[in-house]
Amino acid sequence: MRSTGTAGLPPVTTTTFATGIGMGESARWHRGRLWLCDWVAGEVLAFSPAGDREVVTRVEGVPFSVDWLPDGRLVVCTSDGVRVGPGLEPYGALGRPWNEIAVGPEGHVFVDMPGSMPWEDPAPGVVAVVRPDGSSDVVAGGLAFPNGLAVVDGGATLLVAESHAARLTAFTVGADGSLTDRRVWADLGDGAAPDGICVGTDGTVWYADVPNAHCRRVAEGGEVLATVPLGSGAFSCALGGDDGRTLFAVVGDWDGHGVTNGRVLATPV
Repeated sequence: MRSTGTAGLPPVTTTTFATGIGMGESARWHRGRLWLCDWVAGEVLAFSPAGDREVVTRVEGVPFSVDWLPDGRLVVCTSDGVRVGPGLEPYGALGRPWNEIAVGPEGHVFVDMPGSMPWEDPAPGVVAVVRPDGSSDVVAGGLAFPNGLAVVDGGATLLVAESHAARLTAFTVGADGSLTDRRVWADLGDGAAPDGICVGTDGTVWYADVPNAHCRRVAEGGEVLATVPLGSGAFSCALGGDDGRTLFAVVGDWDGHGVTNGRVLATPV
């Protein structure tokens, strides 16, 4: 248990929600449970509010992340394309790995992939879309290690966390899932490394940051509204709980190649 501070607010208490995670990614709050992907164990996990865990499905290879289609089906981006349901049936963009995923209200599944691993020389990454009919296209390129994704503005905008460019980048989403009007949504400042992101009901964004060992809340334009120091690298985050005001941060001790002491920390925000 640890007291932490957020900008302009008194200290709050961060508690340990879950332990025993190899490397956690893709935190989501869905239908009253916290979901995440353990890349070491190859498991998609769902946690009750009390911390009881269920292995929903198992995935071979990394990376993999989860979201849900408008009809409620689980959709997973994997090391071999986008797949659907706990049985991981083929859905689209097969034959290549995808890192993160976000689904829009029209059923467009956006996925991304960096062009290189964190310890390799940087290479540009891409964003692709898988449409409800299963067709897919790469719709954006030249991204500096694209990571967390979020669809906002009722489906009109896609946000991409560019980990190696210290920014959140926005695109306008077309009716066919195309992306145009690329722009900087938030410049996060030198040294920032946004990984997973989540969006509050007010449109502000929380991002997890591994090297800076915190989660930070920013407004469009980059104003810092809150910071929650975590003491370990933060890979992903989600807002949840009964009132949607608990920040769940998936953290671990990162040495540049692997993670130890993976766990979930919870902070009222």
